[in-house]
Amino acid sequence: SAELCLLPALAALLPPLPGPGGPGPAEVGLGALPAGLRAAVRSLVGDLDSLFTALGLREESFAVGALSRVVAAELASYAPARNRRRTATNKASVIFVDRTLDLAGAVGHHGDNLAEKILSVLPKLPGHKTDVMVNMVELTALQTSDETCTIIAPGCLAQPNDPAAKALWESFMNLKQKEAVMEARRHLVEAASRENLPIKMSMGRVTPEQLSSYSQLFRNNLKALENHCGLLQLVLATVQTLKHPQTSKWDNFLAFERLLLQTIDDSEMPSVLNQLLPMIKSYNERTKDDYTCEDFLVLLIYIYSVFGEIKCGEELDTAEEEVKKALVKAICDEPDPSPLLQKIT
Repeated sequence: SAELCLLPALAALLPPLPGPGGPGPAEVGLGALPAGLRAAVRSLVGDLDSLFTALGLREESFAVGALSRVVAAELASYAPARNRRRTATNKASVIFVDRTLDLAGAVGHHGDNLAEKILSVLPKLPGHKTDVMVNMVELTALQTSDETCTIIAPGCLAQPNDPAAKALWESFMNLKQKEAVMEARRHLVEAASRENLPIKMSMGRVTPEQLSSYSQLFRNNLKALENHCGLLQLVLATVQTLKHPQTSKWDNFLAFERLLLQTIDDSEMPSVLNQLLPMIKSYNERTKDDYTCEDFLVLLIYIYSVFGEIKCGEELDTAEEEVKKALVKAICDEPDPSPLLQKIT
């Protein structure tokens, strides 16, 4: 099956079932799972039953994927759940879906969205999972080239008390990047006009340098800074994202994914892996535009996810072995492995 052809990094996400050859997906039951996963499934079923009890639900379960079928079957046979379904008055349909069936959705680079790029390339705000740090140094008189400067507290994306900032963030999520950047300029110009700052409106393409120069008009006006601090944080997040080296790599990812989807019917997995092989470079061979080890793991997960059923054979085995060798060498040559690579090794 296609699962047996996956690289080790992917096999860790979809571990083979025990036994000679392993049972087929339709035959998998709770007893076929490792002890830790069995306990996790039972815990999940108990939590779901508690939730449905609180909601007074009598559910009808549907499942997509092998593990989802196990969870749905356990919920169906769970004694407290059976008792609840006899007396509950509210009907509901519950669909369980194996997340690993859509790994492409989790690792893909989706379209031309500024919000997703900001969340992906800027460093995480300490203590938060969904917000980022925005470097605010350029709005101060502090002159430093140190990007890790921590004297000035970072900005962030969450601006619940600033209507203009909230509207701009909606634009970042819903508009294409070009339109979203123009919205950032428009909001900035309107804010500067209200504060009587000497702003000169220019037409045409918006550049990060232009947004940065507009933002710095607020630097020497503390009242204007205070009035529009939320908006300025989002604008600086835009500037720092557009200038970030990871942004050009994002566009390369997107181009590769689109090309793969267009040619998938004509391509075989070995030929795709052979095209990737020369691009896997060790630390000393890479430039800032080359893919890192983590980038290749993301690409491989995307490739195997969108290819669907893969034709096994000697040619595929050879191509996968070469990719594995190159990846292992690149990972071993990393002078300062990331937490992800440390966890893998």
